[in-house]
Amino acid sequence: MTEGVDTWMRLAGLLPPAQAEEFKDCWAIGEQEAGLGLLVSGILSNEVAISETVRAQLSVLAETWGGREALAPRIRHCRGDGQPASAVTLIEQDDALVSGETVQADRSLAGLVLVPWIGCRRCGEALMRVHIREDWGGLSYLAEHYAITTPARTAVVRLFPTDAADKAFISLLQACGQSSTSTDSTGVTP
Repeated sequence: MTEGVDTWMRLAGLLPPAQAEEFKDCWAIGEQEAGLGLLVSGILSNEVAISETVRAQLSVLAETWGGREALAPRIRHCRGDGQPASAVTLIEQDDALVSGETVQADRSLAGLVLVPWIGCRRCGEALMRVHIREDWGGLSYLAEHYAITTPARTAVVRLFPTDAADKAFISLLQACGQSSTSTDSTGVTP
């Protein structure tokens, strides 16, 4: 969990000192969901420019702490830094769902739906959230797995368990040649 703390503390650097301390305190008291809300609000209110990698990282943190659906619209509205250097970007195609029956994988994904989430501009691979289609037609709230797919989204390159959104994201960054220990243009390590 050290990596999570390190990431949290680096993200605090996006905020003015008083807001950064409040954000850091949220980690200390176990209020990560509230902290992410404070972080995104601070980024928006202070008009902080962030890279696409940081935008994706915020989405992954929100997913990890159960607040992605609530924070996603606000994360999308964060001001971009305009730099083309980011390898990854959030995918905003809600109509691009992929049936688990059509994807080649080491294990069957039949009955599951892959939702495009984060794409790599360099290699074309995509990090997907894998959900169950509920009886009422919607998708399960929580992802069952995370999958990195080929550019055509016809095969799963790597499959991760339900609690590994951060590991899947790091794997995508590494596959794209963007080290998880490099610093992007905002000074935040992805």
